[in-house]
Amino acid sequence: MSKLALLGGQPVRTTPFPAYVTAGAEEKEAAALVIDSGVLSRYLGCWHEQFYGGTEVQALEQEWAAYYGVKHAIAVNSCTSGLICALGAIGLSPGDEVIVTPWSMSISATGPLFYGGIPVFADLEPDYFCLSPASVEERISPRTKAIVVVDIFGQPYDAEAINAIARKHGIPVIEDCAQAPGVRLNGRYAGTLGDVGVFSLNYHKHIHCGEGGVIVTDSDSLAERLQLIRNHAEAVVAGKGTPDLTNMLGYNFRMTELDAALTRCQLKKLAPLLEIRQRNVAYLENGLKEIPCLTIPAVRLGAEHAYYVHACRYDAEEAGITSRRFVEAVKAELPTFHLREKEGTKLGAGYVQPLYLLPMFQQRIAIGNQGWPFTLTSRTYARGLCPVCEDLYEHSVITHEFMLPSMDKSDMDDVVKAFHKVWENRDELR
Repeated sequence: MSKLALLGGQPVRTTPFPAYVTAGAEEKEAAALVIDSGVLSRYLGCWHEQFYGGTEVQALEQEWAAYYGVKHAIAVNSCTSGLICALGAIGLSPGDEVIVTPWSMSISATGPLFYGGIPVFADLEPDYFCLSPASVEERISPRTKAIVVVDIFGQPYDAEAINAIARKHGIPVIEDCAQAPGVRLNGRYAGTLGDVGVFSLNYHKHIHCGEGGVIVTDSDSLAERLQLIRNHAEAVVAGKGTPDLTNMLGYNFRMTELDAALTRCQLKKLAPLLEIRQRNVAYLENGLKEIPCLTIPAVRLGAEHAYYVHACRYDAEEAGITSRRFVEAVKAELPTFHLREKEGTKLGAGYVQPLYLLPMFQQRIAIGNQGWPFTLTSRTYARGLCPVCEDLYEHSVITHEFMLPSMDKSDMDDVVKAFHKVWENRDELR
C-alpha cells in the first residue's frame, strides 16, 4: 500500500487545526455597550453634524489615524468600498487608465470600471510578487490616471521605485493594504506609503470585525471627497458647499457602530498577533528549509512581512512533479481549520488566476451588455500579458495559512511532517 494518503495511505493528521479567533471578552463588552446605548448607527445622508457617523466610528477613525501616523482615517464597510471611494476621490473619469495588479482579490483590478476607467495590468516582481516597477513604467500612457498597488501576501510594495514613477507622471498611488496591516517599509507603515491607503477588516484578515475597512490619507481634499462618496455625496454637496461635483455620486459605504467598536478592540491586538504570525513563519521555515523544491519567501530590504499567507516558490523540475500534484498530495495529509471546514485544507498552488483572464476581461463585458467601458480603449487582455504572473500561477508558487496565530508548535510539526512525507515519497506521484 502507498504511504501517501492521496493514494490510500494514512494521513499525517485528521484532527482539525484550531480556529483563528481574535474576538474575546473585550469585544463582547464593547458590543454590549453599543447595544445598550440603543445607537447601532448614527449617519445621516445629508449635510448635518451626523454626516460623519456616530461616537464609535469617529473614535475608531481617530485611533486608527494615530496608530498609523496619518492625518485622516475614514471608516467604511469593506476594503472593496474603500477602493471604490479612493478611485472616485482622485477624479477618475471614463476612458482614464489605471495601472493594476493581475494577482489579488478581484476588486484591486476591477475598481476602475465603476467609474468607466480602464484597468491596465502590469506584471509582477518574481521574488516579492508585488507590481514590478519596470512593468508599471512600461504600461504608463498619457491616459494613465493612477496606480493601484497591492501589498500582496503581506509584503509592502516597492514604494521608492513606484512612487518615483508616479511623481514623474503626476499621478497618485492608491495602496491596497488589505493583507499587510501593521508592518513597515523603511520605518513607514504599509498603507501610508502612497497617496491613499485602504485596509480590510474582512473575517479572514489579521484583525477584523466581520466585514469592514478603513481608508487613510494625509490629503485634506482627498479625505473630504472620500467621506462624501462614502455617504451619499449627491445629497450632501449643496449643503456642504462642495464646488467640484466630479464623482459626487455617493454610496452607502458606512460602517456601523458595532463594527467600529469591535475594530477598536481589534486594533489593540494587531501588533501581538503579527508577532506570533511572524514567529510561526520562522518556525515553519526552519522545518521546511531542507525540502529542495521549496524556496521560502523573500522579504524586501527594509521591509517587515505580515504573512497574510506564506507563499513559497516551487521548483517543479527539482521535484519531478507539478506544483498542483505536490499540493494535492500534501492536502490529503492534513485537515481543515475548525470553523472553516467548508473551505478545505488551507494550502494551494498558484494563488488566484491572473485577473485579466476573468470572463469580464476576456469577453469585454462589464457595465451593461454593450462592452462599456472597454469600448473606450484598444487595450487587450490576452493570455501572455503578464508572463511572470502566469508562471507563478501555473507552476511556481505554493501558498498556505499554517502560520496563523492559533497554530502551536505541535500543529506546525504536523504540517512539516506532511511536506516531508510527500517529498520523500514523491516518486509515487509520477
